[in-house]
Amino acid sequence: MHSVTLGKTGLEITPVSFGAFKLGRNQGIKYPQSYDLPSDAETERILNRVLDLGVGLIDTAPAYGLSEERIGQFVSHRREEFCLSTKTGETFLNGESYYDYSAQGTRLSVTRSLKRLRTEVLDLVLVHSNGRDVCIQEQTDVVPTLQRLKEQGLIRAIGFSGKQVAGAQLALDWADVLMIEYHIGNSSHAEVIEEAQSRGIGVLVKKGLASGHLAAQEAIRFVLGNRFVDSMVIGGINTDHLAANCHVANGLFGQYAA
Repeated sequence: MHSVTLGKTGLEITPVSFGAFKLGRNQGIKYPQSYDLPSDAETERILNRVLDLGVGLIDTAPAYGLSEERIGQFVSHRREEFCLSTKTGETFLNGESYYDYSAQGTRLSVTRSLKRLRTEVLDLVLVHSNGRDVCIQEQTDVVPTLQRLKEQGLIRAIGFSGKQVAGAQLALDWADVLMIEYHIGNSSHAEVIEEAQSRGIGVLVKKGLASGHLAAQEAIRFVLGNRFVDSMVIGGINTDHLAANCHVANGLFGQYAA
């Protein structure tokens, strides 16, 4: 795939990134259909196919169940081939989400992610919002703690994955990257996306397919048709679908570059 630079982070990624939610969690989902978690053998095949397709970023989180551990287990030997994005603030245990934005909780989360992912540095760590975007940023220690961990060299870039326009707007003051929900049915963050790019802040789009409720080709054309978007995170465990989506994205890249 063609490469793009994620804002001013210096991280080289691709217009399509891989969301690894379905590799580790199938409870409390918003997808239209239920699914079984892939076996270890299937997971190994999926992750290696993702990298063989040239996808430049894999996005995971402690809230994605076994996802971090499986990425570490099956593709840590190919670590130099991709950027790695994870999150802090939410964990998912025994069918429930738990939130912790304290300094201690943030440090523990990052340390645990490094171990699970079998890496010495995390390319990107995003704050995983519980929906109280402004409160998290103004009344907890998560942002300054991530800034210190970045200074220590454990993280290359930090950012915010929120739910509200006001939260994304506030994060423009400190984030290297924003992860924003944006799709045909919800373009409420369009102005924030444009402002982020004007400031050199990277933009990753999540839920561009509206959790599987939108037709892939049309949704990809809409999201990546916005020249202020760096990459669209697409999940799934069907690598043929992912390959088709990458093909659509590559076609758009050539079209807009011309």
